[in-house]
Amino acid sequence: MLYSAPLVVPWNLPAYCPYQASSNIEPNVTPKFKYRGNLAETTLPEMLYTIDRFRVPGVIEVRRGRLIKRVYIRDGYIIHASSSNREDSLGAYLQRAETVPRDAFESLVRLRQSSNKRLGVLLVERGILAPGEVFEYIREQIEAIVWGLFYWQEGEVAFGVGDLEEEEMVQIQLPIKRVIVQGIKSAPDAKPLVSRLGSKQTVLEPCFEVEDLIETGLDRDDYSLLRRVTGSKTLYQLCAEGPRVPAENAKLLYAFQVLKLVRRKHTQKSGGGPLKIKLGTSGDRMSN
Repeated sequence: MLYSAPLVVPWNLPAYCPYQASSNIEPNVTPKFKYRGNLAETTLPEMLYTIDRFRVPGVIEVRRGRLIKRVYIRDGYIIHASSSNREDSLGAYLQRAETVPRDAFESLVRLRQSSNKRLGVLLVERGILAPGEVFEYIREQIEAIVWGLFYWQEGEVAFGVGDLEEEEMVQIQLPIKRVIVQGIKSAPDAKPLVSRLGSKQTVLEPCFEVEDLIETGLDRDDYSLLRRVTGSKTLYQLCAEGPRVPAENAKLLYAFQVLKLVRRKHTQKSGGGPLKIKLGTSGDRMSN
């Protein structure tokens, strides 16, 4: 059964409780179960991979202090994201992009308060942007909310499992596998990710089929690094010899591990200590 407990808790989070009306998940989802964890213990990419593997619809809710971000998932795609931070709003995004003149934007804010219409609708009605342009800016805004979550190294996280009901939210389609790759690549600090790969003597081996790669969106450099994983090179060698600087190579290798494209080779020799990456202003270098 799709919503059986063993199926939807594969990252070993304890069951929280069945959904209650007082839940903070927004009303456009009908959760049947809800599970809690912490980003300090299980990373967002690992959670996304598990959700994608079982193709369960629902909402990831991440809290840090008073800030709440939600990611809506269906059929292997992220279809929407929201944030309680006004800096993540469409209006703030358009202001940072300098898309709408300041006086026109202030007029739109006043009109929105009096008309109770969405900002995107007003932008089209006033002839400021075309419908296609509004959609692309909303897509970029949603992507920015999602990418921002990859910067979080701690925070309470809950996944509410349930069918998403059709509401007024604008829906996009971001393949989860591609989100995992791009999100990890955009993460500012490689160290927490590298620590999950193993020691510098860890040997990785490939475990993928080419058809597994299509939805990942790997570019030529990404794929070049993946092809270097042959089961004979250590993690240190892969990071040092890859097509990018060591820290970027390490992040990509972690993405490959999350997506089950590579795995640790169990015949490797133990020891060697943790892999260390020193970050400098003139480039990244490996540390023995």
